Amino acid sequence: LGVLATFLSDKQDRMFMQQVQDKLFAVGSHLATDREQTELNAASVVHWEDVEVMEREIDRLDNLLPSLSAFILPGGSRGSAVCHVCRTVCRRAERRILALAEQVEISSELMAYVNRLSDYLFVLSRKMNQDEKKEEIFWNNRCK
Repeated sequence: LGVLATFLSDKQDRMFMQQVQDKLFAVGSHLATDREQTELNAASVVHWEDVEVMEREIDRLDNLLPSLSAFILPGGSRGSAVCHVCRTVCRRAERRILALAEQVEISSELMAYVNRLSDYLFVLSRKMNQDEKKEEIFWNNRCK
């Protein structure tokens, strides 16, 4: 996300990315804490409010964009492509967290936050293309 932030031209987007990076420190701390031996630090808790903040940002960005009528492929601007890489890494982390949740208790708020983060990164990638005046690349579903 730090690399992605270097591609963000919009100040509001950069500020929100900083908030996401801060919250991911809490996520990492939460996941690293063996709660059978150590109480979870209050700073490591992800709250439903954090998920709601993410939802509002997704809605804000989505309202700036044209509706989607087809699947899009990663690309357009370099920053948008980096955003898609971040989204892929986020989805991988989400799957690993879900696997961990089969062994230890993971808060539903934390899992929801990571899930919504990948959706945010998708919408952000679209906005980055729009900001850079780059065309989105639509999937050619006639491939054979």
